[in-house]
Amino acid sequence: MKIAFVGKGGSGKTTLSSLFIRHLAASGAAAVAIDADINQHLGPALGLDEAEAAALPAMGERLPLIKDYLRGSNPRIASAATMIKTTPPGRGSRLVRVREPNPVYDACARPVELDGGAVRLMVTGPFTDADLGVACYHSKTGAVELYLNHLVDGPDEYVVVDMTAGSDSFASGMFTRFDMTFLVAEPTRKGVSVYRQYKEYARDFGVALKVVGNKIQEQDDIDFLRAEVGDDLLVTVGRSDWVRAMEKGRPPRFDLLEEANARALATLRATADATYERRDRERYMRQMVHFHLKNAESWGNERTGADLAAQVDPGFVLGEGVGASLEAGVSAPV
Repeated sequence: MKIAFVGKGGSGKTTLSSLFIRHLAASGAAAVAIDADINQHLGPALGLDEAEAAALPAMGERLPLIKDYLRGSNPRIASAATMIKTTPPGRGSRLVRVREPNPVYDACARPVELDGGAVRLMVTGPFTDADLGVACYHSKTGAVELYLNHLVDGPDEYVVVDMTAGSDSFASGMFTRFDMTFLVAEPTRKGVSVYRQYKEYARDFGVALKVVGNKIQEQDDIDFLRAEVGDDLLVTVGRSDWVRAMEKGRPPRFDLLEEANARALATLRATADATYERRDRERYMRQMVHFHLKNAESWGNERTGADLAAQVDPGFVLGEGVGASLEAGVSAPV
């Protein structure tokens, strides 16, 4: 499953995504965690110290390597230099899996041990002073989008992305790359404003969206969120001594997380898992192609000097029937 955590800054989005990742690791599930927020806090939330978090390799700085690997022998892509963040896979492309090693993981991922389990952690890299005036943050998250476009994931495999705060995610097509999007909202007017933006943008693309109410103190907070978001409110999370200890750098064993909060995490996973059988792989590819053609026309063709519409492989559908670590040679999903 491909799962996104979104929400306004300060909503607790990173904390909840890290708890969910810990929940997956504790169960033995295969998981890749990606920090795609402009403020890189997922590593520390997973227990890394400042030096370890700062040493994580940035995907954005390894984009040429990522492109070169994913391109494979796809005859529709003249060179890695003509690949943009929305370039879709086709016959000959190299695909990636959650469990299997590959050069992208070798270059960009680092293992993080979590209560006996482990996840691969990747980060886009922070937005630095050197980027000011010459780049936008979406040039960094483009590496994540390419990875998701070329990912084949199966049952009990998870990619969890801590997205950039607010509605910034809609500046590209990456918001359509997920099976489930969990929007973390506080019980305030500002807390639900991002929900309304997401709901409006996502409506036309069939994005599965559920709200996680955070920082809940009393029943009135739950009633407020229910009135604002209706049935999209999935679970609520209250005060957590476990989280307070984690934020101080002294997390207890994960099995000591409060029972109510552990049940909330289990509900998130069950809700995401339930979408697996409803996957529409053809729609997933259509959306991928839609945003690629849109980007090609608006800036990609001019920037690369190539007709990027020609990169689209008609009839190719990304699915479990496509070879992953080898170059893709078939077009139909299982």
